[in-house]
Amino acid sequence: MSNGSRWTAAMGLTTFAAALMIISGIWAFLVGISALAKDKVFVVAPDYTYRIDVTGWGWIHLILGIVVAVGGVCLLLGQTWARILAIILAVLSAVAQFMFLPYYPLWSILIIALNVFVIWAVLTSGRERAVV
Repeated sequence: MSNGSRWTAAMGLTTFAAALMIISGIWAFLVGISALAKDKVFVVAPDYTYRIDVTGWGWIHLILGIVVAVGGVCLLLGQTWARILAIILAVLSAVAQFMFLPYYPLWSILIIALNVFVIWAVLTSGRERAVV
């Protein structure tokens, strides 16, 4: 692979990761709104270790969604510091989704997978950039 195509691949991964962050941030925002609007929309398994009130989860998703979407926009704009922020936010989002598993398992697994991809894409594109 030539240096030019490596650079293009790295930029493509970063752009895709940024788009995924924006989309997942918007999704988290919408989940937060639904949790705040209807307190009974999510059901939790009894005796769950990380049990948090649905309203609490609503605020967590709402705030984290906004921050993740803004971080994705900054990453899309090419801000160098946004690469580190993207990794930190993807880790925080993955941890929050792990704790949210009993409330909405399939959704949580999907978002965890997207967060893992974002981390991989940002780290891989940084390595490709160093080669160029």
